Amino acid sequence: MTLDISAFTDPDPERPPAPVAVDWAAVEQWLGLRLPDDYKHLADVHGPLDFGEFLWIHVPCVEEGRFTYGEWLRDTHREARIDARDLPEDGRPVLHPAPGGLLAWGCTRDSDVLFWDTSVSEDPNRWTVVVSHCGTVPGSGLQPWHRYDLTLTEYLRHTVREGWELPSPPGPLIGPLPGTVARTAFLPDAGPWTPPEPVPPRLSAAERRVALETGTGPDALRLLCPPPDHPYLGDGTWDGLFAELGTRLPREYVTLMERYGAGCWTEWLRFFTPLRTGERRFVHHVEETTDAYRQLKDGSEDWYPLTVWPAAGGFLPFAVSIDGDYLGWLTEGDDPDAWPLIVWPRHARQGPPLDGGLVDTLLAWQRGTFSTEGLAGLDEEDDPVEFAVFRAWDDRAYW
Repeated sequence: MTLDISAFTDPDPERPPAPVAVDWAAVEQWLGLRLPDDYKHLADVHGPLDFGEFLWIHVPCVEEGRFTYGEWLRDTHREARIDARDLPEDGRPVLHPAPGGLLAWGCTRDSDVLFWDTSVSEDPNRWTVVVSHCGTVPGSGLQPWHRYDLTLTEYLRHTVREGWELPSPPGPLIGPLPGTVARTAFLPDAGPWTPPEPVPPRLSAAERRVALETGTGPDALRLLCPPPDHPYLGDGTWDGLFAELGTRLPREYVTLMERYGAGCWTEWLRFFTPLRTGERRFVHHVEETTDAYRQLKDGSEDWYPLTVWPAAGGFLPFAVSIDGDYLGWLTEGDDPDAWPLIVWPRHARQGPPLDGGLVDTLLAWQRGTFSTEGLAGLDEEDDPVEFAVFRAWDDRAYW
């Protein structure tokens, strides 16, 4: 018989749990695994949960713009795989979909991630919990990847214990947590999640070789990362922008923008909209960035050594990462086509100018063959074709 968490929890009166319909046959086929009965029962009865005001239990559901089960699982496993590279090779956990890999089911407000160890048994009802702790307290006994001889419900039961009980917990636990359950606050309208259909490869083997190895320049970039059908540049003109700046910009940049427009590369690098007029125009973003740089530079020139535009040779930004790193040119000399690219990294000391031009840099970065502070690289197990994405904007975008 499956033990229900209702035996040791009470629903939050303001955000009571609410189930979301799950097609378990479809979910398990997509995963290639059967899931534990207590987890399926929990999802069927309670839906996505805020457990003990600390722990989120994620179930197969979706809420537009906030959560998609399949994407959460993929991203969580990828981040865990990357984090585990800091461990000795023989101590790194295996992650699903590798056979016997850990399979995530929740996370905490401290950014810990909770998994099942699917290698324990072919019977999912015997899978035990492994917790990846974001940070451990010295002397607590918690390991960065802590394994428990407890199933999901047993683990949850132990976290709400307020005192000594038998059987005693088999190791240090988070908690004690309140015995409360609530609908996850950021998923108030979550609905059923449908596993995606298998997608055929976007590129043939020959096209992959061109996109990732042999191709060069704009044609290879276009093959690796297709441009949008309708690039968004804004409602102005290049001549108007150049007049406002007092200089033209590199031809390579203009050609790239006319092909792709404003948008975000690989969910990381956001290009300013070049020809928008009005409050959020290109020059507004440039001046906002360079003003901030001057303030930081005052008294800290070792960390902020660049001259900034419009001074001769000054840094002129045109793109920003989601982490606040900026990509721009050093406006050295009268020929913009000769301006070197440079990254102003948010969390590292200033590095030298980049060796390549804009298209070559984007191509190498998306291929996973180039990274630098401020331009995060791919993991060694990532497929560059999967991550080479450009999301075009329209006039609603801030940048």
